[in-house]
Amino acid sequence: MLPMPACPLPAESDFDPADWPTARSLPVSRVAVGRGACEDVDEVVEEVPVALVFNGISHAVMLASPADLEDFALGFALSESIVADAAEVFDREVFARAAGLEVRLEIAARRFLELKARRRALVGRTGCGLCGVDSLAEFERALPVLPGGLRVAVDAVRQALAGLEGRQPLRARTGAVHAAAWVDGAGRIVAVREDVGRHNALDKLIGWRATRLAARDAAAHGVHDGFALVSSRASYEMVQKAARAGIGGLIAVSAPTAMACRLAEQSGLILAGFARGERLVAYANADRLIA
Repeated sequence: MLPMPACPLPAESDFDPADWPTARSLPVSRVAVGRGACEDVDEVVEEVPVALVFNGISHAVMLASPADLEDFALGFALSESIVADAAEVFDREVFARAAGLEVRLEIAARRFLELKARRRALVGRTGCGLCGVDSLAEFERALPVLPGGLRVAVDAVRQALAGLEGRQPLRARTGAVHAAAWVDGAGRIVAVREDVGRHNALDKLIGWRATRLAARDAAAHGVHDGFALVSSRASYEMVQKAARAGIGGLIAVSAPTAMACRLAEQSGLILAGFARGERLVAYANADRLIA
């Protein structure tokens, strides 16, 4: 995340943000040992600078896949504790700029004042490993304790894993993106979000879920009692984002980190890794995994 100065924004482009491609066809040379090279065309994923602008002030620029950016912006705002609830985000709109894309959010005045205070606290620092946190005590307080009612069936994980491959069209085209899926209690994949960054994919899923929860209609079925399945490793940031969004279960196809395991245990989040086929490894709150 790259902090941005509060400066005037350049003029908009006539380019429609919805037309920004998620992948491009590029000429390549395919080389095999003993067979020489042949010319071909390959699909390469697009990676675009996306500026997140809150109440007219540019806060951060992220490199992301140019899809589902309204979900991404809302999920980022929630998972980074810029807002506490989707109801505090009044508007989201995507604009094309000369150098990338921009998502403008209007948030509650109190939250915006808090965000400006956080930005001032970061001015002048270097080597910030935990952006927005200026003490160990604040880091410890940053994670909520989740309700302990969620149970995750291992068979539901197995079913979701079997269906995930066919729900990643951008990965099928390029092989270069991560996915985050919301899975209901029966193992049905309700939604999938893809991005070149695993954190971005999870933020997009968090934004999607928050929108469905706020709608309070039939679309929210399966959104309360379920878990997130990610096609990546589970770092502490992934656990933090899930816990802050009220997600009680995080299942990863790769390994977690030790800090992720500690934070998950403390927050009451079910954390499992190496979820492949019919097996997984439970690292935190394993008693709530139903075998």
